Amino acid sequence: MLKNILATALVATIGFSATQEVNIYSHRHYDTDKKLYKLFEKNTGIKVNIVKAKANELMKRLESEGKNSPADILITSDAGRLYLAQKKGLLQTINSKVLNESIPEKLRQKDGYWFALTKRARVIAYNKEKVDPSTLSTYDALTDAKLKGKVLVRQSSNIYNQSLLASIIANEGEKKAKSWAQGVVNNFARTPKGSDRDQMKAVAANVGDLAIVNTYYLGKLLNSDKKAEVAVGKKMGIFFPNQKTTGTHINISGAGVVKYSKNKENAIKLLEFLVSPKAQSMFAEANFEYPVNKKVQASKLLQSWGTFKEDSLDLENLGKYNAQAVKIFNEVNWK
Repeated sequence: MLKNILATALVATIGFSATQEVNIYSHRHYDTDKKLYKLFEKNTGIKVNIVKAKANELMKRLESEGKNSPADILITSDAGRLYLAQKKGLLQTINSKVLNESIPEKLRQKDGYWFALTKRARVIAYNKEKVDPSTLSTYDALTDAKLKGKVLVRQSSNIYNQSLLASIIANEGEKKAKSWAQGVVNNFARTPKGSDRDQMKAVAANVGDLAIVNTYYLGKLLNSDKKAEVAVGKKMGIFFPNQKTTGTHINISGAGVVKYSKNKENAIKLLEFLVSPKAQSMFAEANFEYPVNKKVQASKLLQSWGTFKEDSLDLENLGKYNAQAVKIFNEVNWK
């Protein structure tokens, strides 16, 4: 009796009911997502409840809640995090024809533990007034001594950088990856700090010439309600590295059904809705992320940057080599 009372109290504490609902633990924080959940509710009558927090906090919460967790879906950015959630035993496999047919194989876990919802590329943003894009080529070229004091990038604790380095380990080996990381450190314009948007603001302010960023952050700058941010965005050019070699590094935001989901059927319905053409178009237009559904075009802004060759690396490698990437960052003092 006491156990049942406590379980009921736990659910009530965070405001989740027990019927026709789906409960999300989400690391994403975009208005587009809210609109999509409202549309899903309208279309299905299934109530969407959301708990938002940082990815690591959500995973710790799932671990501590165990079988008592009310969560049905974990949504976060980066395949490395989804891989970690899978390895921690926080997710379960699902088999959905809709998801398998809508999402390319390389953008979903082969056993159905997690699936991409959106895609982004990690590219080189450059000051159009100072850099000739014909002089740019690969990630490796960022280590060239002529760029000393000109490269801006986030801290090594950032998962996007960890996954980029993990992809280099997977494609070229640990020795090459360490050489690359050391070369970039040697060319830092400043000690890493801030977000991808902050790197581009520093480029615009002539702190450096180049920044490693995710594509959608430039979209956010160009469509900001702050004139100063729009001005920064207009100064930036986008270059897709490694077009003659492995292709540009890509990553995802994605989701998996939680291991102890109480509303598994509803969870699958929501994931299927989020990869539908309607939802994918909304992600693409409002968030400047690349759609994962091949039937949906990228936004006009992203199309204006041109098409590019993507790294075909299985995204599970971004999680598989994460620990080695962190080790290398520490060894080369990438702060």
